[in-house]
Amino acid sequence: MVHKDAQKTDAKQTNMNLLLSEEAQIDTKPQLEIYADDVKCTHGATVGQIDDDAIFYLRARGIPEASAKALLLFAFAGEVLQRMKVEPVRRHLEELVRRWMPQGNLLEGM
Repeated sequence: MVHKDAQKTDAKQTNMNLLLSEEAQIDTKPQLEIYADDVKCTHGATVGQIDDDAIFYLRARGIPEASAKALLLFAFAGEVLQRMKVEPVRRHLEELVRRWMPQGNLLEGM
């Protein structure tokens, strides 16, 4: 929400989703409420599955399929985690993500 007194606001709202199974669904609706008239605001959403070409690329370099999928999933989550400025908190959350992920143990030391 951009209030009427928030002139010169420059905001971007992005909602990125990764579907992890054929049965997975997403219902996303990025929404901005803008009550100021001098702003630059954008919003958008993307939905997709793990890229088969990326899996092929990693497998062609000797990485097993399960490890390739785990690596790509962690990279997707890592885009958000890398924005965290407090390093101990970021490292803790990275470890929680690794533990939560299927085959997360394949990413030890990353």
